[in-house]
Parts: sequence; C-alpha cells; structure tokens
Amino acid sequence: MSSKTRPHARRGAAALLGASLIASGLVALPTAAVAAPDGSGLVISEVYGGGGNSGATLTHDFVELFNPTDEAVDLAELRLEYKSAAGGSGGALDLDGVVEPGGHFLVQLAQGSGGSQALPAPDQTGSLALSGSNGRVYLYEGTGQFDGAEGDIAGAEGLVDMVGYGSAVSFEGAATPSLSNTTSASRAEGGADTDDNSADFAVGAPAPTNAAGEGDAPGEPEPTPDPTDEPVVEATIAEVQGTGDASEMQGQTVVVEGVVTADWREGGFNGFTMQDPAGDPTDGASDAIFAWGDSARAEIGESVRVSGEVSEYDGLTEITVDDIVVLDEDLGDVEPLTDWEAVATDEGKHAHQSELVHVEAPFTVTDNYDANFYGSFGLAVGEETLRQPTADIDPHDVQAIEQAQRENAAKSITLDDARSTNFSSRTDVPLSYLTTDSPVRVGAQVAFEQPFVLDYRYGGWALQPTTPISGDGSDVVTFSDERVENAAPADVGGDLTLATFNVLNYFPTTAEEFVAEGLGTCTTYDDREGTPIGANRCEPNGPRGAATAESFERQETKIVNAISGTGASVVSLEEIENSSHYGKDRDVAVETLVAALNEKDGEGVWSYAASPEGVPSDEDVIRNAFIFRTADVELVGASHILTGDPAFHNAREPLFQGFKAAGADDDDAFLVSANHFKSKGSGTDDGTGQGNANPDRVAQAEALVEYSAEVQELTDIDSVFLAGDFNAYAAEDPARAIEAGGFTNLNYALNGGEATYNYDGQDGSLDHVFANESAMDLVTGVDVWQINAQEQVGYEYSRYNYNATLLYDESVFRASDHNPILVGIEAPETEQPAAEWTRGDVYTDGDIVSHKGATYVAQWWTTEKPGTTPWGSWMEQGEIVACEQGDIASWTRSQVYEGGEHVTRGGEVFEAQWWTRNQNPAGKHGPWESLGAC
Repeated sequence: MSSKTRPHARRGAAALLGASLIASGLVALPTAAVAAPDGSGLVISEVYGGGGNSGATLTHDFVELFNPTDEAVDLAELRLEYKSAAGGSGGALDLDGVVEPGGHFLVQLAQGSGGSQALPAPDQTGSLALSGSNGRVYLYEGTGQFDGAEGDIAGAEGLVDMVGYGSAVSFEGAATPSLSNTTSASRAEGGADTDDNSADFAVGAPAPTNAAGEGDAPGEPEPTPDPTDEPVVEATIAEVQGTGDASEMQGQTVVVEGVVTADWREGGFNGFTMQDPAGDPTDGASDAIFAWGDSARAEIGESVRVSGEVSEYDGLTEITVDDIVVLDEDLGDVEPLTDWEAVATDEGKHAHQSELVHVEAPFTVTDNYDANFYGSFGLAVGEETLRQPTADIDPHDVQAIEQAQRENAAKSITLDDARSTNFSSRTDVPLSYLTTDSPVRVGAQVAFEQPFVLDYRYGGWALQPTTPISGDGSDVVTFSDERVENAAPADVGGDLTLATFNVLNYFPTTAEEFVAEGLGTCTTYDDREGTPIGANRCEPNGPRGAATAESFERQETKIVNAISGTGASVVSLEEIENSSHYGKDRDVAVETLVAALNEKDGEGVWSYAASPEGVPSDEDVIRNAFIFRTADVELVGASHILTGDPAFHNAREPLFQGFKAAGADDDDAFLVSANHFKSKGSGTDDGTGQGNANPDRVAQAEALVEYSAEVQELTDIDSVFLAGDFNAYAAEDPARAIEAGGFTNLNYALNGGEATYNYDGQDGSLDHVFANESAMDLVTGVDVWQINAQEQVGYEYSRYNYNATLLYDESVFRASDHNPILVGIEAPETEQPAAEWTRGDVYTDGDIVSHKGATYVAQWWTTEKPGTTPWGSWMEQGEIVACEQGDIASWTRSQVYEGGEHVTRGGEVFEAQWWTRNQNPAGKHGPWESLGAC
C-alpha cells in the first residue's frame, strides 16, 4: 500500500445542512453507559462495512466498542442497529457481554463473498450487513428500532452513541466522510467523544480489536516500512494494471508512457488519467491509469512519461507522480471504447479501468438523490429506470428477488462530476449539472456529447468527465426534458376525478410559532446563511414542516399549484397537520389549505370534509383529510374514522367519507378512504425484504378491509375506493392483503404500475388507489402525475437557498416527495330541470325549455312560443312510460321521428317506419307500425 494518506473530501457531510438550536431541550441521560465528551461513557470506536466486498482484505463487517471509563460496562439492555444512509433499518442486535475498563468489544457482523483475512476472535457475532460507503450505526438502550429522525441526534433519549458516515441523514454533529471496502471509520485513541462524528472519527485502514486486545487498536500508527533500494521498472500501463482486481506492482516505482485523457488538477481529484494508445483492448488488462499528486500536472492530449510509486487507493490503481516528462514524440490518438458490452460486467470494468469511453448504449437517469450533495447521478443502462423488485415480484420468492437485484446492479453505474466537492458544506460553489433550466429528473434520457473516463472511487464505478463540470455540463452531456410532457396530468376521462396527494408534512404551525407559543423547543434545518428553513426536531410532539411563516408560504405555494393542477374533484390528503396538538381546532390546517386553494381558484371553489365527532384519543401529529370541489361533488353524510384498533397504534387511522356527483341522488354515492400506513423507517424487520414494520402494515391492511365493510353497512354505499400512502410496494404483503379483501389496485390493473416514489435509485409505488367490484364499474382511467418523485430534492421548499444555485421556484415540480394518483370516475346522469321559456329570449338548436308543464327542445334559431304549432321550431318531449319492452317515451305531435323510434300512445307501443311528424300512431296506413300492448 502507498504510504500517502488522503481524507475523503466526498461523502463527508450530512445530506442536510446543520441544524441550529432555537431553544435547547436536550438533557444528558442518567446512565453509566451513555457516551460523553469527558470520556465517562461507552463509545463506538470503529465501524467497517466493506467486509468481503471487492478489493477488501477482511472477510466480515464489524463494529467495535470501547470503554474509556475505569468501571466495567454491562451490555445487557443495549442494542446495536444499522440503518441505511437515508432509509430503513437493516436490523438490530441485542448485545451481550461486559466491556472491561479501557477495553474493547468486537462485534463481528455479516460476511461477504471475498476477503482473505478473518477478524480477531469476536466477542459477539451478528448478521447485520453494513454498507461499505454510507450508513448509520446506533448504540442505544431499549427494544425495537431506534428513531430514524434526521439531522444531529446527539443527546437523543436512549441513545448511547451513534455514527453516521458518508451521506447519512442522521449523525452526531456531522457525518464522517464516506467509507470504502478498504477503509473504516475509527475513533481517536482513548475514546474521545465530542458528539461530532466528523471530528471524532478518521477514515483509514480497518484495525479491529477484541476484548483480549488482539488486533491493532484504532489510532495506533502503522510501523513505517524500511526504505528499499528497489530499481525503477519500465513497464507498459497494462503491465502495471495487470488482470486482477489489484496491481501486482504495488509499492514499486515504475515508468510508464501514455496520452493524457483527463485533467483533474482542479476539483479535488488532484491528478490526471493517461492511456496507452497502442494497448490491446482485449487482453484483460487496462491500458489507462490515474496519476495522482501535486506533481500530476499535464494537458489533455499530451504524450507523457510518468515515474512514480504504484498503489491501490480504495480499489483504484494509481501512480503517485514523482516526475513527469512531456514527450516530443506523439504516441498517437486514444480511441474511446464504444461497446458497452465490453464493460457490462465487473470483470470487464476492471479490464478497462480509467480508460476513455464513449459508449453508444442508451442510459437513463435512475437516481438523482445525491446530485445536490455530490454532483453525481445513478444511471441505468437502457431506456427505463430501475424498478423496486417488490413493486412487481412476490417478496417471498427469494430467488426471483435476488435475480432482480443482480440485474439492477448489473445495469447501474454512476455519472459523476470529476469533483470531490460536498456541496452541502461548500454552499458557495454552484452545483454541478443542476440548474433551474436543467432539473435532470429520474427518467431523463442521457446523451454523452464527449468521451468520459471509466473511473472507480467511493466504492463504485463511475463515468467521469475529462475535466470537472461547471454549470449544467451541457457541453459534455445532456438530458432529455421530462418536465414538458408532465406539465399537466393525463386525461383519465369520466365526469369526476379522485386524487390522492401526500402533502409533505403541511404544517401551518411552524417551528417558530411552536417555540413562540411556549409549546416546546425546536431545532431547525438552516440555509447557507443560517436562516431557518425546516423543522428538525421539535419536542414534545412538535411540527414537522416549515420553520418559519416565510418558508411555509413557499411550501404552500407549490402544494396549492399542484393540487389545483390535478383538476381533481376529490383529493385524499396525507401528511397534513393535526392541529388539535397545538391548541387549535383539529381542522385548522385543512381550512388553511382550502383557503389558499380558493384564493388561487376562486371563492367557494374548494371545501373540506369536517372531522368526525369522535376521533382516536392517541392520534399522531399528522393526519388524513379530504378536500373537494363544490361544483363537482357533494358530501354524503359525515366522515367516519377507525377508533380503538390496536393495529394503528403507530400509524394514522383510516378516514372514510361519502361523495356523490353534484345534483345526484344519494343512491349514487361512493365511499373514499384516506390512508397512511406505518413507514418502513422503523419498527420490527421480519426479514422478508419489505422494510421495517411489515407485520404492522399487514395488520393495518386487514383492519382497513374489515372497517371498510362496517362503513359500507353503516352508510349503505356499495362503491368503495381505498386511497393514500400505504408505504408498501404493490407486490408486498399489505397490498396483497387488501386485494385479497376484494379490491383491485387501479394503478397496476389499468396503468402499468407507474411509480409514485423513487428510493435508492429504484422506482415503485408506495401510494395506491384500490377499488372494490362496485367501484370498478365507475372507473374510466388512471394516471400517476409525475411531478414529485422524479425531481431532485434540491428543488423542494425545504432546500431553499442551500446552495449558490437557487433551484426553488413556484411550479408544481417537487411540491412533495410522492406523486399524486388520479382516477377518472363516471358519474350517473342527472336530469337538470329545464329553464322556463321567456318571451323575447333568443333560443338556438338544442336549447331546452319548460312551458306550461311540458318540456321542449329547439330545432333552430327561434323566439317563438313553444306549443303554438306542431310544425314550428319546438319539439315537445314525451313523458317516459314504463312498458314491458322498457322505458318508452309518449308520442307528441311536434316531435320529429326519423324512423326506428319507439313511442307509446293509448297503452300501445308503436315503431316509426320513416320520417314523420304530427301523424297519430293510431291512424291507418301511416308511418307507424304497432308492436303490441305497452
């Protein structure tokens, strides 16, 4: 290994800017185990997640604990949990044992498929599989999963210690830099704990130590190797690279020649790539290499001779430049690799590491979450995004799920910006690729305008531009504009539209108001100037949305524009404030949203369904609700909410409301249920790959189906729609349980399962609208309006002024993180009473009037009085009579019959044989033929 050390500037801070304290409410926990800056508590001393991965030496992941105190610490009642960087739990482990004073405790975790060196004898084992690059590790008291709250959680109740690394959204102070398959995060010797992961931990080679002291303790320097007099070796780049995962010439000083293909002296990479134009692209050894160091300076296109030591850095073979000479001789032109199949496998990528590529295969953006942090995107080979396996595959079919995961991995590669910049800490540096005119949505097609370098760093393969990106990068790569075709939802037909919309913690009660009213304390997420933008942690049971009134206005503007843009008649809302928690009427937040919609669309256009008389006694601070357009629908009865069911102890109880088309009979009503099941972020992991709390969601699904039947019986309404955020993909157990109850998933049955959510670079739908058999007869179409989940989070109100590039605007895009689903509903025909005929008014073809108890239809322009003559401009409409043959209109003198019409007169039914008017059906030899008695 090279003796040089380089900190990871990338992946080194939290996904969100630091939280600032509005009013402190944090207290130290009265337990000997709690970590403390004065060294009086147990700490996590090292975290490693690359065990057995590509390039790793160690076979297992591990977490190491250290006791800096002079008393033994009993681990009984303590748990260790791993969560992904921004998602759910990877499981928890109950600890067992004692950590002696000044001693270590090694917890061996999941084993990978590679590696050659076992850990020292572990003090405890577990099966948790940590990410090798980004994640969160919690050491805490109690049972169950630890709260997955984002931001700085130092001092959280029950927390003993916690490490967030890479792009982790939770941390103490700030996250440590990203790790790799060959690096761990280790605490300084002595267990110093300042409650700041970025300050307390260093990234370096893993050094696990067990209770017996076996292994190298963190912080102890590696012995410096004795200098050698090894000769300088002249070699080709391919000979340096070799055909294995790592160079066999590590530690040797070599001289190689090649053409400079990328200049990364700026941006943090501190070097360049060079490639041998005469190399053999089929021999399994790469003909390119990364040259690193302050001496690594050369211009693209120059032919150079480089001397320096060979090393492996996080899986990338490189040379630390001692000397560089620009050759007079031109070594030739480097031809970029164009065949994706040559690098489709991991083996193929190793064979072409650092080479110039300009592949002709289509690529699609499938992940943009990291774009406003690190300037990188996840790409999928092909014209489609990656799919969540359980969106389409039974999670219990383990082989099929694993095959889908392998296929997703094989299609994936990162598009990077040739920078190590962490934009969440370098807020003065404009973002790469993202601008107001270049949103780079998930689903965008990628067109490479210039060659890129096939690079390996941060634990994965990436396509790097040959110089660092500045601005939108359109000179090297372009992205299709996916906003244009999603500016408005697709037509779903019908007379009414039902929509479900997660409104992203819409809280009119801001963090600022919560504190000002003396309701509690809050920390906030702040913009780059220190202005509070979003609520972080507000206790007790505080708001979860905007930090200030100004920030709330930004949020509300986008949500109002989006809801209005749906054109929906009925909207099921999720994640809206339950105002009763803040000394207000329960419906204040819904009233606030309706008022804002009416300000945009017109007075009285929108209304809401009032809360039921009785509500659950232990409701969450967010709730479900209904709003509706008054010209489209009317309420049928009061709303109904499930109460007293233990299945919803950790979720929002389902809310039912009856609706009918405006002017329709109550017999034509339909029921809608608004739902928001338990999230995947916390709770028990049942090991089925469906996230945390899957058994809870299954119980909620079963309770919902049962309660739906009760509400149907109570209201005597047959047609039922179950809408909302079910936090379950379509093939998962909760969705299947609802379908087993007699419901159809409309988005999948009629719309191909369009995505409402994107997580970890994979599309799927957590939101659904289910219809029972009766409601299915009303459905005319389904659409998922793609305005939120595909958008980069930087365009959200909560990231306002987080970077020198201001992305926020008032458009519908990124109003929330879930896409709304729209369902067209065919309403029964309703007869509108005809207006009374008025003398002097002008009527035209098709106008309907009432005169002296009869109804008339105009045939052409007229001011004539109806009923004056059977030959005039008005046709009298016959009353409907129920006959054995069906409902048949009575004959009238002024009605025009074209032939084929059935009428009734004198208890008899007649059929017109040809055009006729003012000819009595009972007359002989006329145009009418008798069909018998009515």
